Amino acid sequence: MLIFRLYSLFWEGIFLLERERERRAGSGFPTERDLSGQGSTPVLATPGIQKGHWDDREDPQSPRGLRPASPSPDMTSPPANVTCVLRPPSFTLRGLSGQEAADFWLAFPLLALYLVSVVGNGTIVWVVRAEASLHAPKYLFLGMLAGVDLALATCTMPRMLSLFWLDDRTIGYGACLLQMFFIHSLSGVESTVLLAMAVDRYVAICRPLQYSALLTRSRAAKVGLGAVARSLAFFLPLPPMVDRLAFCGRSQLAHPFCLHQDLMTLSCHPAPTLPNRVYGLAAILLVMGLDGLLVFLSYLVILAAVLRLPTREERCRAASTCLAHVCMVLAFYVPLVGLSVVHRLGDGSHHPVLHVTLSCLYLLLPPVLNPIVYGARMTEIRHRALKMVGRRPLRPQAH
Repeated sequence: MLIFRLYSLFWEGIFLLERERERRAGSGFPTERDLSGQGSTPVLATPGIQKGHWDDREDPQSPRGLRPASPSPDMTSPPANVTCVLRPPSFTLRGLSGQEAADFWLAFPLLALYLVSVVGNGTIVWVVRAEASLHAPKYLFLGMLAGVDLALATCTMPRMLSLFWLDDRTIGYGACLLQMFFIHSLSGVESTVLLAMAVDRYVAICRPLQYSALLTRSRAAKVGLGAVARSLAFFLPLPPMVDRLAFCGRSQLAHPFCLHQDLMTLSCHPAPTLPNRVYGLAAILLVMGLDGLLVFLSYLVILAAVLRLPTREERCRAASTCLAHVCMVLAFYVPLVGLSVVHRLGDGSHHPVLHVTLSCLYLLLPPVLNPIVYGARMTEIRHRALKMVGRRPLRPQAH
């Protein structure tokens, strides 16, 4: 709660400074109150925006010191009767099928998946935290992954259920930026934790005699803190970068939640989206892309080590220890790559069902599969959970 409060105060300070800067900019920057007598959202309604793009030369008579230039054929400009708005009051979320009746019934399986995610991941976090015998790095990383999946599902699913059941399709501007930040930052943390789990499997299989010396509890805790710090460093700049954009006319998002690449498609010219696109792509490549490459390389080394084992039983036993983690890696990275590809191909208006399906798989598949896969394969987690709720695992009776 303290971190969330500090984050809220940080954004309030940024917004206040931005409003003060706009107030001092002079009368060349009208507001909706100036145009319609209501509201105070800054708007850009000058002829230069309506007829052409903006170049970087300063003009003291134009908003933000930009000079309207002649129309350019390679840059689309907003229609002449559309007002460009800074910080619009809300955005419109897209349903799964585009039909209210179908979305209502589709929400029931989504609710079931969300409950599985909450109960399963919550149980893993509870068991790993309470049982001292499970404080080895292998289980600590699993607890971190479950906690991230629980937070990722919780920051998206309640709002999606409200959309499908109550037809509440609008999300406030500030709430959208906050949800966007949590989705991207938690995804970055999960990517780093998956990399740490791959390194754990590499050390356990390739250097088993050095495992206890290389991977300790303190190092596992430092990896968790480093994952959070790394994700904040890369994705904390996204909200202020979106806040500098102007939005004209369109408010329909391509997903039932807010993503950075989705918001960029709604922007118009006064604040170019090129810095957002470059930074967003760089952040994805340096976090998820680099982690995915290192995970792939680590499993190549693991595969080579497994193939060198003398007996088939040893090879099968070593491979089975990595199977659950491989499933989680595929569940996380395959929808992520697919979502990135379809965003590069279009803005979501031509293939809305594909966009929504991939985004839902990207956010819901890992949180649901995590407790199922690890609960089924890790007998220690399952036995401790049954013991903590007052039940003993059933054993076959001797005849």
